[in-house]
Amino acid sequence: MTIQTMEDLFVEQIQDLYDAEQRLVKALPKMAEVSTSAELRSAFESHLQETEGHVQRLEQVFAELGQEPKKETCDAMKGLIKEGEKTMEIEDAALRDAAMIGAANRVEHYEMAGYGTARTLATSLGLSRSANLLEATLEEEKRADAKLTQIAEQSVNQNATRPRTSHAR
Repeated sequence: MTIQTMEDLFVEQIQDLYDAEQRLVKALPKMAEVSTSAELRSAFESHLQETEGHVQRLEQVFAELGQEPKKETCDAMKGLIKEGEKTMEIEDAALRDAAMIGAANRVEHYEMAGYGTARTLATSLGLSRSANLLEATLEEEKRADAKLTQIAEQSVNQNATRPRTSHAR
């Protein structure tokens, strides 16, 4: 896509977010499945439902623009998910949970940047309905990030720092 106007830039941002959210819809169930912390598993499952809603909100933004939803490959999210998949290979369950929280926090921060940018562009373009939809998603992303941090601080990181019995001599 050639970007020549603010609307072009906005559409490109929305297409990127649309791809990113759809990638997350596929990744979150895998993260929930390998989580050993019930609270972390629940947070991933809950955020999956929110993420499905984010996809629907983006479809509403496309509708306000009079466009069919279209994805623009989000290379950043591809990379973040790939890094997250590496954390799922950590053998120690408590350490794996801690690493997955770190990977998920990175995803949330990327999304917060994307939604903040898109919301600001929508506002500049006078697309108040889209700006409100994007703001709602931005707030959910902030809450998801805070929830993950709370889980890390209150339980998961403590479990991961407990001494392990080692079989190696």
